[in-house]
Order: sequence, then structure tokens, then C-alpha cells
Amino acid sequence: MPAFDLPVTELERHRPDIEEPADFDAFWTSTLKEAGQTNALVSVRPVETGLRLTRTWDVTFRGFAGDPVRAWFSRPAEAGELLPAVVEFAGYGRGRGLPHERLTWVNAGYAHLLMDNRGQGGQYGCGGDTPDPHALAPGGPGPAVRGLLSAADYHYRRLITDAVRAVAAVRGLPGVDPARTVAVGNSQGGGLALAVAGLVPDLAAVLVTAPLLCGIRRALDLTDAGPYGEIAAYLSVHRGAEHAAYRTLSYVEGVSFARRAQAPAHFGVGLRDTVCPPSGTYAAFNRYAELTGTDPRKEIHAYPFNGHEGGDAVQVRRQLDWLEALLDGRRR
Repeated sequence: MPAFDLPVTELERHRPDIEEPADFDAFWTSTLKEAGQTNALVSVRPVETGLRLTRTWDVTFRGFAGDPVRAWFSRPAEAGELLPAVVEFAGYGRGRGLPHERLTWVNAGYAHLLMDNRGQGGQYGCGGDTPDPHALAPGGPGPAVRGLLSAADYHYRRLITDAVRAVAAVRGLPGVDPARTVAVGNSQGGGLALAVAGLVPDLAAVLVTAPLLCGIRRALDLTDAGPYGEIAAYLSVHRGAEHAAYRTLSYVEGVSFARRAQAPAHFGVGLRDTVCPPSGTYAAFNRYAELTGTDPRKEIHAYPFNGHEGGDAVQVRRQLDWLEALLDGRRR
């Protein structure tokens, strides 16, 4: 697929206006206040994985509406000191899978929490273990359209709340330095990490690649691929529902979360990405932290000939180097 979005010179200064609802902050303050009324952690159970150099626990924490959300928590087996924690969010249609699937951050010396996606896990990978008991509002079968006609009922209200609660949960786990908690994700996971950065003011860093839910209105005009295609397909049948859908989506717009974030940020983007168009990533990057009165360290890496895979392992290596330098600097 050739490059289809804005030219690079325009992407680098792309700062679109966002139709942000007047009660955006009140909506999320109320949602998170309700979710935070109880202790996040429910259970922490060690599991045998066959890995000698990694210790893993099956974690359950309370997410949206107190619903139990599953996660894998892993640490290097011989680490005795408090470790920085990487909270990772999985992509669209994925669950937490099996505990030995994602070991990069543990091998780099971090504590690692991989959150399960409620009501997902049936499209890719090795499945998930967290149902979504609230998925009964009007909308389509896919997560991107569940409850689409009401912000209160929308799937991503629940999933973003779970993501924020995952940060609270990891900070209560053994051997974690709560002051060095990092949010990481690609695609949907990148959108969740960016939302966490906008809702958790003391996050140590955020690392996102090809984030979903950024520049949503433009993405719906550009692509029929992936989750945006599900939304377009739903609206093609439910004619006249656009206004309600757009209003709901404005409460989960990643650029709005990026404007409120203040943690150091590392971005990656493939310029031929038809799943999460690059203009959305650049919009979030260019408007990052603009409402916070801060000027956090941030950088973006673009891959001109890559699509949704972005920089793949090259980008991961850049993330590892960047985060190590950032956190080592904090220790000094």
C-alpha cells in the first residue's frame, strides 16, 4: 500500500482541531472516581510457566464497575530490588494469551503487567480470560461498536477504565517501584496507553506505536480497515446514527488524552498504515501535553515504507534504549 495520508512535512505540523465535549474531564473524573472506590487488587497467584529465569503471577484486579480483570504479572526471577513496572496493553481482538508470550520487558529487567482486554481475545493470539458483562447496549458485535450510541455504555469507556486501574494494581504488587510506572502499547494498546497518560498524572513514561482512537473522525474518512471499518460498517446500516456515534467517540479521542498528558513520551508510526492512519499519531504527538503547562521529553520515529507493523523489532529496540536512558537519569 503506497503512502495515502498527508505528506511528511504536513504530518510534522498536523495539529487538527478536535471536537471535544465540554464535559470531557467531568465524564472521566466521575467514571474513575466510581471505579476507584475499592482496592484494585483482588488476587495474586503464582503460576508455573516452565521458565527458569522469570517468575509469573496470575493477577485479578477490579476494573470498571468493580468487574474482575485478569492480567499476567512477571519479574526477573533473581531480582531482589524494587523494579520499574511496565504496564502493557494488548491490541484489538487480543487477550492476555499465555504467560510466556511476551517476555521482552521482563528480559530487559522490568516488572511487567500484561492486562487482558475485557470481552476480546477471540480474534488473534491465544485468547483471553476476562468477559465484559456490560456489552448489552445497542451496537454491533465487535468491540469498537459495542454501545457506540452512548458514551456511558461504550466498550472503550470500560476498557480505558480497566487500563487506569491496571496501573493502580501494579503499584500494589510486590517488588514494584510505584514511582517508575510506564504505560506501553501498540495499536489499540497504544490508544489505551495514551489514555492512561492523560488520566494518570504521575506516570513515569508512555510508549505508543500506531495508536488506535487518535484522530478518529479523519480516520473514518480515510480507511475501512480494522476497527474503523467496523464503525463505518455499523453506520452504513444504522443511517442517521452518525451524530450519536461521533459524540460517543469524542469521549475516547486519543488526541484529547494526549493534550492532558505530561509524562515523557515515545511514539512510533508507519507512514503506510491503513489501520491507524499516521495523521492520528502525529495529531496526538504534536498536541501532546499542551494543556498541562509542562514540556515533557518526547520523540517520534516514522517508518516511511511500513504499515501497521511500524518499526517492529527496530522500534522495540529504540523503546528499550530510550526508556533505559530516561529511568537511569531519574535514578541519578
